[in-house]
Amino acid sequence: MATLALIGSGNVGSTLARLAVDAGLNVVLSNSRGPQTLDALVTELGPRARAATPAEAAAAGDWVVATIPLKNYRELPADALAGKVVLDTLNYYPQRDGVFPALEAEETTTSELVQEHLSGAQVVKTFSNIYFKHLLSLARPAGSPDRSALPLAGEDPAARASATRLLDLLGYDAVDAGTLAESWRFQRDTPVYVLPYAADPAGPGGIPETPGAVADAAAVRTALAKAVRPGGAAG
Repeated sequence: MATLALIGSGNVGSTLARLAVDAGLNVVLSNSRGPQTLDALVTELGPRARAATPAEAAAAGDWVVATIPLKNYRELPADALAGKVVLDTLNYYPQRDGVFPALEAEETTTSELVQEHLSGAQVVKTFSNIYFKHLLSLARPAGSPDRSALPLAGEDPAARASATRLLDLLGYDAVDAGTLAESWRFQRDTPVYVLPYAADPAGPGGIPETPGAVADAAAVRTALAKAVRPGGAAG
């Protein structure tokens, strides 16, 4: 049975772990604080799940999800991830991550930074534009009429195809947004970021309290096409 490995087991990582176990995948969880801190989550997930160090998780995964704060991306174990398809969920929040001048100047994207660090891996940006509660609640089996889609981007067509297979297993269609240079189209504050999956984002409590809303592949493509770079140029 295939294995999904998580480097980072917070809200997004633990949600993906739950979806993976439900899909019949094995799961290896890791974080920066040590495997022992994941005992409760492993127990909840059951016999398909185990905890490990980030390097051990990287070695075990058929797919590896990097879901840590962007400021820590250089801590990803590059040697252990060589040859792997790495699903990158990292978003840039200057108030948390500090200022990255190259991102502020739109000279690169978050995923290009990750790919530069993980030069031996194939990085695919995905799972980064949806609130974790909606990621869990909107997952549907293949062929469901109310299935949502998520964008992805990567340099290698085979890696994008592999990521598409994973999305399908976890309950989502995929919309190919192109290379990592195009991944800005679903970075923070773009039309496809969070809002399409929220039924009433302006309601009481905002995004954390709103039910999930279906955003199919056509809706995601439309939102991607509407993206405008922060500097003002349309994509």
